[in-house]
Amino acid sequence: MKPHFQRIIDTVEPLEDSIYGAKYRCALTLKDGTELPCAILQSKSKLVDLAKRRIKEEQSGKGCIGGADPYGQIVSVFVTGGNRINDYDVVDAAPSRFAPPLALLKQIHGETTMAWTGWVFEMNDGRMFPYGSSFSMEFFQLPDGYSFSDIAKVHNHSFLSAAGELRTLEQGGMPPDDYDRDNLFHERVYFTCAIEDS
Repeated sequence: MKPHFQRIIDTVEPLEDSIYGAKYRCALTLKDGTELPCAILQSKSKLVDLAKRRIKEEQSGKGCIGGADPYGQIVSVFVTGGNRINDYDVVDAAPSRFAPPLALLKQIHGETTMAWTGWVFEMNDGRMFPYGSSFSMEFFQLPDGYSFSDIAKVHNHSFLSAAGELRTLEQGGMPPDDYDRDNLFHERVYFTCAIEDS
């Protein structure tokens, strides 16, 4: 394994995934100097095993995809889906400033509304910033001049009114009329790099 990948594995707390295994959040630098601030390193062998298992399930009639070409749909997901980076194009890896610590992520839990969670980060200086996600929790935007270490408190299932007041979002209910999903901090797009297991 390349030393820059091993350095991330040795120093970054992974997100554990029951399907994909350990996922390591980082920033990558490519051979041409392109910098990707949000990337995931994950096991190549787990991805291959998952693809083989899904194909075998469909071929044996135990799959759940259906349709005219379930095999083609599976191949399409694994071959053409996602934002992927070749491991051999990476020359360096470093921690990502957009990856919230796991201890912080554990304070954001449960659906606020169907397939959506809203919360507010309160900073050490008292300022508050509204966030929302449809469960892509790997990386998040940050307000200018702040880092995740500046967060003093998480107000789960909350939002800020137009007047800047902290308000609670009712779990399972409809969001109030003044809840504006467009004026929140959201998840960031990330790339995946499948690497050989160590």
